[in-house]
Amino acid sequence: MTTATTSPAETEKAPETAHKRSPLAALGGQNISLIGALVVVLGLFGVLNDNYLSLSNMQVIAEAATITGLLAIVQTVVIICGGLDISVGSQVGVASVVSAMVFTSTGSSAFVGVLAAVGVGVLVGVLNGLVIVYGRVNPTIATLAGLAAYKGLAQLLSDGRAQGYVLNNDFFVFLGRGKIAGLPVMVWILIAVAIAVHVMLKYTDIGRNLYAIGGNDTAARLAGININKYLVAVYALIGVVAAVAGILLTARTG
Repeated sequence: MTTATTSPAETEKAPETAHKRSPLAALGGQNISLIGALVVVLGLFGVLNDNYLSLSNMQVIAEAATITGLLAIVQTVVIICGGLDISVGSQVGVASVVSAMVFTSTGSSAFVGVLAAVGVGVLVGVLNGLVIVYGRVNPTIATLAGLAAYKGLAQLLSDGRAQGYVLNNDFFVFLGRGKIAGLPVMVWILIAVAIAVHVMLKYTDIGRNLYAIGGNDTAARLAGININKYLVAVYALIGVVAAVAGILLTARTG
């Protein structure tokens, strides 16, 4: 009987080859297909409309996608750990209303308005987490109820009318219409949040624990991970990012 042997030179090349393939492996086949589809769509619309691929139009599209993008990022985090939050849209609405109302009621203080919106986001997120974790309510049911409740709260607070006017404040104008290095500030905020979440998930113990919870919560609990604490924190994170999205919505619409 003969056995295959690997020479030292081949052994040294193997890690190098794996390293070279790592970017595509990290991207994943499904993501590559999505990127390919996006390129095809962009090319098609670029052919149909000469102005579609212009820098100004790309900036407008990027600004419009910022709020949805922020919510998609944190929704990814909660899905990774086996949860779901359907109420994020209503959380954005509450934060937007609160930021505008507090801004006008405190003598046009942008800082207080932003702080109030983030505070409301934390409270709403923690409430969702507590109901799901300690009330043992299914995440879909709990956040579906939150979707209606927070939307109703926004309607009650605003009395169903537009609240405040923030475009007389330099900070809100900068958030909604400012640019840094040619890119809208809103897009930079989206990029910053995406990088922060990516680093958290890929390079920290928090991210590894979240993956462990989503993969097998029983094994994660036996490994000493405080699952309840992590889940409440994740829903609080959703509330914070939803509040940021609400502030940007206020700044964009005025």
